[in-house]
Amino acid sequence: PPHHVTSLPTMPLILFNKPYRVLSQFSPAGDKATLADWISVPGVYPAGRLDFDSEGLLALCDDGRLQARISQGKQRVVKGYWVQVEGIASDEDLEPLRRGVTLKDGPARAVYARRIEEPAGLWDRIPPIRYRKDKPTSWIDIGLDEGRNRQVRRMTAAIGLPTLRLVRHTIGPWSLEGLPSGEMRRMETEQAWRELKIGQDRLRSRCEYPQSS
Repeated sequence: PPHHVTSLPTMPLILFNKPYRVLSQFSPAGDKATLADWISVPGVYPAGRLDFDSEGLLALCDDGRLQARISQGKQRVVKGYWVQVEGIASDEDLEPLRRGVTLKDGPARAVYARRIEEPAGLWDRIPPIRYRKDKPTSWIDIGLDEGRNRQVRRMTAAIGLPTLRLVRHTIGPWSLEGLPSGEMRRMETEQAWRELKIGQDRLRSRCEYPQSS
């Protein structure tokens, strides 16, 4: 990795832009890359997970209460995902996501789901997705307030739009803005709690976004 995060005196919360094909864990996993290849800060752990083949925002902290609040609090924190899918997503296609789809482990509903253009400034994925001339792609923005295993991918598959690339761009009030892939930023615990409290209602308003672009 070009930038390895070194130990800092105190590290209440790390926001890390996880690259593609990095496991959200520090323990070794054969030849797969892990957070230990990128972050050298003892005592911090992910607040929730992000799949090996997904990219984007991951929160890590050394505060158990804050970790639980982000990953499984009663006032659920909304996570936003940019999703490149195979096929052209129409507003009609996305309506089932907003109403709710049935998965093997029960119903799942997006807080919001809307069509978007490819996000500006998005870094290249290495390796890139496999393009097929006969299969156009499109982008959607999905918000979830739960984090079941591979939930976004299963939800888009349920409406006939397989996920090709998945980037988490927000966790509650925090976003990827200004955070390149493989980089991190930090904040103090008090600031993190304050932003979570202020941001919860604002993030909930995403469900009122225009549902098509």
